Amino acid sequence: MPRRQSFDTRVPTVLVRLDRNPFHHGTLGAARSLGRAGIQVHAVIESSTSPVARSRYLRSARTGPATTSSLRLAELLTRIADEIDGETPDGPSDHVLALPLDDISALALARRRVELAPRFLLPEQTEEQLLRVADKAALARTCAALGLPHPRTELPTGADEAAAMAWSLGLPVVAKWSRPWLLPGGRGLRSTSIVGSLAEVRELYGRIPEAGSRLLLQELLPAGRDLDWFFHGYVDSAGRCATGATGRKERSWPDGAGLTAVGRWTANPAVDRAARELLDALGYRGVCDLDFRLDRSTGAYHLLDFNPRPGAQFRLFADSEGLDVVRAAHLDLTGRPVPPHSPAYGRRFVVENYAALSLVTSPRARYAAEPDAARPGRTEFAWYAADDPVPALAMGLAWLSHLLRKALGAVSRRLRRGRARHPATLPAPARTTPDQLTQR
Repeated sequence: MPRRQSFDTRVPTVLVRLDRNPFHHGTLGAARSLGRAGIQVHAVIESSTSPVARSRYLRSARTGPATTSSLRLAELLTRIADEIDGETPDGPSDHVLALPLDDISALALARRRVELAPRFLLPEQTEEQLLRVADKAALARTCAALGLPHPRTELPTGADEAAAMAWSLGLPVVAKWSRPWLLPGGRGLRSTSIVGSLAEVRELYGRIPEAGSRLLLQELLPAGRDLDWFFHGYVDSAGRCATGATGRKERSWPDGAGLTAVGRWTANPAVDRAARELLDALGYRGVCDLDFRLDRSTGAYHLLDFNPRPGAQFRLFADSEGLDVVRAAHLDLTGRPVPPHSPAYGRRFVVENYAALSLVTSPRARYAAEPDAARPGRTEFAWYAADDPVPALAMGLAWLSHLLRKALGAVSRRLRRGRARHPATLPAPARTTPDQLTQR
């Protein structure tokens, strides 16, 4: 029986991720997917000591530039291309495939596409096209223009207006930063959060200069069973999306508004149709990851997010011969045909560390188990793989260290607050006059 996939193994791949997240399992999935196909894989990530760097399928890991400058990234990629030239087992190649794994990397590569094109294979994308969907405010406008259901979204221009808009939308509301890739690290700012009070809304609005982009307020569509869905696809150079599938989010972290901790490959014709119609309307090319939520009151699937790169759980949609969106990108950009997907409905994808957190905080299952879920080969784990076990061990050790640091930090903060409340450390209460009371 002829192979459905025939890769040009002379063309190596550089995985690019500027987001400094050592627990990004999508990077490991991409390294394994391409490496198992005999393709040489390199990566630009946060550190050469990251758990991902322990994979047997990753030839080398380079630390990304100190800044997110697209110019610095282009210079680094050019150096990497020079270093790996001629290292492929089937002889030298004129090109290297660059695969972004986060939004800021996708935007940076699109911005430098013309100057990188002589050495790198990239989909036909411009920064402006990607911003139309990656920027949360622009996505709301795009959905409105195309008539695609999207949660009611407001963009306040002041703290008082933000509070009034949140009240109008109905508390709690979803707060998002328009360009989450600009958020500074270590400041406690999340790309998406659920806000339950007007005081919190005002506080978030005051952090706009720190966040680097506009604050959006969105109507919170109720979470629940069978409501959260996603679509992953690859649109080839001719505009065809042969590799595209829908999945159901069974567990997330944080619960109800976070990344997929457990997902299942499940057919959903309505989501599939909405996603493909949007891709056609946009003239989109490349890998995409779209999130939807069903509004039970209207029966409409609302588009929540559009990520112009592989979703971290993309390996859920690996068919019986291993075809996924990452392999589809390599096939298409090297001039090879992309075969159609063979659905494997019921297949599950489990992210061990986040699934454990989800179980601790929300132990009751949100979905009934399907009869064939326990069959061999029906579940893929994000970190553990029999042919590549070391990254799971490295992740486990790093994860325990991460949780311990967070616990010690929480204890330290509590102790500091306790000392501040001790009578011996509090200043003497000031006397308050009747005039001062009337001024408050």
